[in-house]
Amino acid sequence: MNLRRWFVTGFFTLLVIVAYVVGYQVTEIDPVKLFSSLGNSQKILNDLIHPDLFTRATQDTTLDVVFPVPCGSAQPAQLPNSGPRIVPNVECANPGDVITVKGFDMAPNNDVKILWLLPSGNALFSELARTDASGNFTAQVEVRPITVATQGIPTHLQAETPVPVGGWVPSQALIDVINNIMVTIFMALLATTAGTIIAAPISFLAARNIMGRGWMGTTVYTVVRAILNITRSYDSLVLATVFALWVGFGAFAGVLALTIVTVASLGKLFSEAVESIDAGPIEAVAATGANPVEVVRFAVVPQVIPDFISFIIYHWDINVRISTILGFVGGGGIGFYLSQRINVLEYQKAGTAIWAIVLVVWAMDFLSAEVRKRYT
Repeated sequence: MNLRRWFVTGFFTLLVIVAYVVGYQVTEIDPVKLFSSLGNSQKILNDLIHPDLFTRATQDTTLDVVFPVPCGSAQPAQLPNSGPRIVPNVECANPGDVITVKGFDMAPNNDVKILWLLPSGNALFSELARTDASGNFTAQVEVRPITVATQGIPTHLQAETPVPVGGWVPSQALIDVINNIMVTIFMALLATTAGTIIAAPISFLAARNIMGRGWMGTTVYTVVRAILNITRSYDSLVLATVFALWVGFGAFAGVLALTIVTVASLGKLFSEAVESIDAGPIEAVAATGANPVEVVRFAVVPQVIPDFISFIIYHWDINVRISTILGFVGGGGIGFYLSQRINVLEYQKAGTAIWAIVLVVWAMDFLSAEVRKRYT
């Protein structure tokens, strides 16, 4: 007997080991890659933890010097020796040459667009540079054939940089995130409310102690339970995708998906709460000659109200979290905004959305805990 037990234990242990080995291989787990790729993601992580919250209005400032192309086509510019200025390393150049352009005393740590102002009056972008902490920069610029002087009109070399003006104001990303996070909160609120209204009466039909032991009650109980179980088997992302294709991308599709999920989840939780009540009050009310509806109203409802409130608040909290993910499949709200920002590689704006989600989830968790403590 002991030998058989050892054999069975060893066999199942071997199966577990094989399952983990195969799982490790098919999931392509690579701990070395996790750390070796960390350097490539540093900029993304840095943007995510530094959200785009405030900004300042900017005004473009342009520095301009005459730069003859080719040499001899115009008089070289007289370059200043102080103040914000750009200084090429040569006074003129021929097409195809590469010159060095330096900037001095400009706005520190700022982007600089180096442009050619053509004789036609059109601007031609050349290079993008960035000033250091002292407001200086150095860039290599190619002299293109299109910069050749026309009818004695020389080309100008320009450096354009945005200079902050005025005070700090909320960024457009912060405004968009606030608007979308409010949409997310109300999506969860409406879905939870609608789901509760539908799930509450259904839950009594899915409680065995309410439906009784007769064939009709058992049939209703079995059918309702089966519907709730089938509905719960569909993930909210799948439902959101279906509704997005049905009614279009946006918050409406998300509310519909969350409502279905809420009905299935709360219906099961409510019915289990009903089944776990004390049978004494039911028998006492029934003994007075009350009909089934009156039994539910006076003997069941008072017992389940605290549990119902707790489940409702908890599910609103859950719906807020789920609704942030539904946006990735067109369900609207903050998740849709986050998906858009990630798709266009605007990670600072994505970081703003992520931090907003964290704060809202934390606030909802605190609020739901306080409400449950007070009313349950």
